[in-house]
Amino acid sequence: MKLTTARNKNYRARRSCQAFTLAEVLAALLFLAIVIPAAIEAIHIASRAGLVAARKSGAARVAERILNESMVTGTWSSPQRGTVTEGTLDYEWSRSSQSWPQDAAMQLVTVEVKYTAQGQDYSVKLNTLARQQSQTPGLNLSQ
Repeated sequence: MKLTTARNKNYRARRSCQAFTLAEVLAALLFLAIVIPAAIEAIHIASRAGLVAARKSGAARVAERILNESMVTGTWSSPQRGTVTEGTLDYEWSRSSQSWPQDAAMQLVTVEVKYTAQGQDYSVKLNTLARQQSQTPGLNLSQ
């Protein structure tokens, strides 16, 4: 037979309403003080990487367009520079050509596009090889 006293009832009542101890609360706060700054830094890095990737994609698109236009119009042999605006972003580009060491008749045409993302400067370069078209007369079949 178990004897129940008023003292045992108070003890049981206090045990059923337990809370966290001061040491547990301090340990949880210390854990959060370490984890929250690390999580915020990880989010910042991921955001920056996404922005740089989006701008790099736009710069590559501009470089490809400038290079293609230069090849089609035949203006690739002269150096040129300019600025292209896509939406609210400005991309500065420059085109140059230099002789290719493996074949003197070929030219290495380079388009470099510069852009800024979160205060840092980046650039994208695209290259292709081109041969100057000779001015040989073609066959005239319309006579």
